[in-house]
Amino acid sequence: MNINLRWRATVIAAFTALAPSMALACACGCGVFDVGNSTLIPGGAGGVAWLSYDYLDQSQNWSGASRAPAADNTDIRIISSFATLGGQYMWKNGFGVMAEVPVTDRSFTTDENGPFQTFRHTGLGDIRVMGVYSGFSPNMSTGVTFGLKLPTGGFNYSGYDRDVQIGSGTTDLLLGAYHTGGVGRDTPWTWFAQGQLDQPLDSRAGYKPGRELDASAGLAWSASQPTAPVSITPMLQLIASARARDGGPAADPDNSGYERLLVAPGVQLKARNWKLYGDIELPLYQRVNGNQLISPALFKVVLSRSF
Repeated sequence: MNINLRWRATVIAAFTALAPSMALACACGCGVFDVGNSTLIPGGAGGVAWLSYDYLDQSQNWSGASRAPAADNTDIRIISSFATLGGQYMWKNGFGVMAEVPVTDRSFTTDENGPFQTFRHTGLGDIRVMGVYSGFSPNMSTGVTFGLKLPTGGFNYSGYDRDVQIGSGTTDLLLGAYHTGGVGRDTPWTWFAQGQLDQPLDSRAGYKPGRELDASAGLAWSASQPTAPVSITPMLQLIASARARDGGPAADPDNSGYERLLVAPGVQLKARNWKLYGDIELPLYQRVNGNQLISPALFKVVLSRSF
């Protein structure tokens, strides 16, 4: 289910400054949920805890840069829901720690072996543990992240191919960067950019997921007065994803790997220490290798509390 993406070097710099055609193939692009919006970018010393929910319904077969006949892919549909509990704490010296614990519910429908079969699996995903440093400036507006994705998610569930499993089975190096800033003087506009590289360090049971890069850049507008009990902040962002082909005898390199650019309108509500953010992520451009299932829209909701 991995969506292997390759992103152009110029886009990386801008954003991060920060089997044959009938083979089983499906694109997820789940790493895109790890970037986007400025809700969880550190703004100073202290902690924040959050619960996020992400959803995608992969129901369209895609080949190259256009939709392809469903008959070209024996995978029919993949519906995924991700509930992630996360926490982050920043010290005054600019160092911090962050951890995310995801639980994934996935339904997978295929006709590989005759009549349609649907498999469903709910379980713990791959936990992420990271360090953060934002001491480059007093306001902590620029930072870097570094850590690991741990092989805690299941990768051998019956009926699922390796690229559809909840976990990859591998340990991955995670490297990222972010920046936030104002647009002009005394304006309600702010901008933000962040990116993250996911580099697998090993393989597991004949499978190694492709290297993945996800990056976002966006604008936010504070539509409410500072004294309002609830502030409303509309946001608009572009999210770019690129992932290389999977490798190993258990992989399907001919039908894995892609590039994608999404636009994501969203809104954040803030009341005291609470924030509620939601968006819909729509593809502007996508190109996949071989035949892969894609989702026409991705959805995100994040509830967070600072302390």
